[in-house]
Amino acid sequence: MITVYGYSSSGNCHKLRLLLTQLKREFKWVEVDSTAGETRTAEYLAKNPNGKVPILERDDIEGDDGRIMTESNAILCWLAEGTPYWSGDAWQRAQALSWLFFEQYSHEPYVAVARFIRGWTPLDSPRRADLPQLRERGQQALAVMEQHLKVHPWFTGDAYGIADIALFAYTDVADEGGFDLAPYPAVRDWLARVRKTPGFIAMPSPPVEAASRMALPD
Repeated sequence: MITVYGYSSSGNCHKLRLLLTQLKREFKWVEVDSTAGETRTAEYLAKNPNGKVPILERDDIEGDDGRIMTESNAILCWLAEGTPYWSGDAWQRAQALSWLFFEQYSHEPYVAVARFIRGWTPLDSPRRADLPQLRERGQQALAVMEQHLKVHPWFTGDAYGIADIALFAYTDVADEGGFDLAPYPAVRDWLARVRKTPGFIAMPSPPVEAASRMALPD
């Protein structure tokens, strides 16, 4: 049995829930509200000194050793090892890795952060001044994805896999960050394909307060 410590409204955490569900792998989910300081407690920091979600923990029973893994995309790679979700030769697997790096460096810092600012910061937060620049950079990432998807159905290779899961998480809720996906038909078609994959589960809706803020104009 493995345990995932995560915040359900986080795309980085939902990646793991989605893959584990599609793998039909048993797991325990421990809800950790990172927006309420629950990742900064002494107990949590003992597990991950970086104070972030998600964490995957292997239970110290039945042969498991209690080891902990952090960083969502690293966990995706470990979970998908030996499965169709990350297969192919070294070149194909490295191509999938390149999209995982793209997600963390060129996509998530803009699409996800814009969503966080809109939903989880006060309406008078000075961070809201960053939204125009975040959206500009996020649109650049979406344009790169659109270009790829015009000629390829997936990001992991010839079939759906972990790179698609990683990029799907925050792209699917990009509107909550103020992004309009209308100019990206290939991205929208890809999102629809992901939703039709066996065992798919959607990310839970954000808390009511966050959703209310997202519904307001910037």
